[in-house]
Amino acid sequence: MSLTDPAPQDPAQREIAAQAIDVHKTYGKDAAEVRALDGVSLDLYAGEFTAIMGPSGSGKSTLMHCLAALDKPTTGEVVVGGRKLGRLRDRRLTELRRDKIGFVFQAFNLVPTLTAQENILLPLSLARKKPDPGWFDQVIDTVGLRPRLDHKPSELSGGQQQRVACARALASKPDIVFADEPTGNLDSTSAAQVLGFLRHSVDDLGQTIVMVSHDPVAASYCDRVIFLADGRVVDELAKPSREQILAHMADLQSRAMGLAPIGEDA
Repeated sequence: MSLTDPAPQDPAQREIAAQAIDVHKTYGKDAAEVRALDGVSLDLYAGEFTAIMGPSGSGKSTLMHCLAALDKPTTGEVVVGGRKLGRLRDRRLTELRRDKIGFVFQAFNLVPTLTAQENILLPLSLARKKPDPGWFDQVIDTVGLRPRLDHKPSELSGGQQQRVACARALASKPDIVFADEPTGNLDSTSAAQVLGFLRHSVDDLGQTIVMVSHDPVAASYCDRVIFLADGRVVDELAKPSREQILAHMADLQSRAMGLAPIGEDA
């Protein structure tokens, strides 16, 4: 199934932030070959919060890594901000990851000896760039951690640490932010705080976020949920509820186990 056609609502107004065009990704050779992605075509739109979901082994993390220029497809093309990644040399790819793409990971990846503010500004410091003061203030106010900027990670809760990681991803004004299971290590209260921040960063800051998640509650914060199975895009939902996502995930899991979908005879 291909999702490169714009959705019916105001298609002419939707700017494409990233694309996968017939992307295949295989690991190993011959009998040991594993096909992680099997012809994925997909458009991701600017100013939207998109979730990628699917059963374990469906290819969702592999797809995100290819879209985020962390891995290369075996065949096919990935386009970010109008640039075809397959045509970029290593130096240009490094610059694109640094300047145009933000990352949020499950493990926070904060430097323990730096304060929250220093962690947020670290990518800019490494690139020898000065932050935009107005943008920095917007991000800090949206993340809600201004009173904690002088604290080190060990002095912050898990939810606060992840919000610092989210602010770090946004500090350089990236074209798109990729989040890999950003609430996977958090309790429900902290997870809600982080998801609320991500939602606000889309609504209030105009950010584009793509999140890989297995959690229907997390995905219900999104504008759009894309479902993968066996390395292929199989369905999508717009502005879904938790119950709709659960039903789709149960159906995909049943198919993966060779069972009939709920409500159907075997």
